[in-house]
Amino acid sequence: MSCSGGANSVRPLTAKVITVSDRSFRGEREDLSGPAVKNLLERAGYAVGAVEVLPDEQPRIESALIRAADEEKLALIVTTGGTGFAPRDVTPEATIKVCEKLAPGIPEAMRAASMQITPKACLSRAAAGIRGTSLIINLPGSPKGACENLQAVLEPVEHGIYILQGGKE
Repeated sequence: MSCSGGANSVRPLTAKVITVSDRSFRGEREDLSGPAVKNLLERAGYAVGAVEVLPDEQPRIESALIRAADEEKLALIVTTGGTGFAPRDVTPEATIKVCEKLAPGIPEAMRAASMQITPKACLSRAAAGIRGTSLIINLPGSPKGACENLQAVLEPVEHGIYILQGGKE
């Protein structure tokens, strides 16, 4: 199945990528994950704006997710980073707080696929959920891990967005 925004789409597929990284936010490390995920989404047919880079601060992450869903009305909002065990990793908590419904099958599928590559995948605390007509998905912070996780769910995610935006099963 192609993620081209074809017959399954109610509206054009729009997306935003938010990188959550203290070091990238401060300019101490180049953000490689955000641009890699953006590139993957664009190749799949999504219209993606500029990557937003935020520090690991829950209120700021929550505000960005709310703005992307409620004001920008984006179909898909993808975060990269902040899903591990470090004390400042709060992306899943921010996601869960702003979502009206959780979509646990998405991170379960990503972890299952990733476990075929590395046993450390079980340490991911990524979450996914729905706010309005937007789907929010957390990805790992490494470019390789973020892309592998997203590729594992791209096809069903497109169908989920179609249903979420008013399409019929």
